[in-house]
Amino acid sequence: MKELIEQRDTPGRGHGIFALRSFERGDTLYVGVLDNTPIKNHSHASQIGKSSFGFHKGLGSKFNHSCDPNCGISINASGGHDIVALQNIQAGHEATYDYAMRNYRIEYFPGPCSCGTANCRSAITGWKDLPQSRKDAYSGFVAPYLIEMDRD
Repeated sequence: MKELIEQRDTPGRGHGIFALRSFERGDTLYVGVLDNTPIKNHSHASQIGKSSFGFHKGLGSKFNHSCDPNCGISINASGGHDIVALQNIQAGHEATYDYAMRNYRIEYFPGPCSCGTANCRSAITGWKDLPQSRKDAYSGFVAPYLIEMDRD
């Protein structure tokens, strides 16, 4: 199977995931496969339900956060998070998503956000801290349990 993405160095941010071909909105870049070991919340944990967390195998934990992402989240049949293009992505561009698309609360990134986008919130925050306009912009590209948690 031909690889769609690869890990590369990103100046000032460690590593990131880059597209090896162009993607259109809605295309899947990464299929999330969860490690079956139960884990507690930590910096690379993905919230996979209202009160449960998991770790994705492979490159899933290597996608960088952005406050103005080009990817979003889709939950697959196994409960893993697929990374899906939120907008068209050119080959060679970094693929990012907002960690608020998967976690209601972010507790493990105390330092300032380093995404460098014009829409940067200055901190990596969870879904609960996003303004409604940002939540609306992410419609269809977030974990559905986040929307349920907003209703609770």
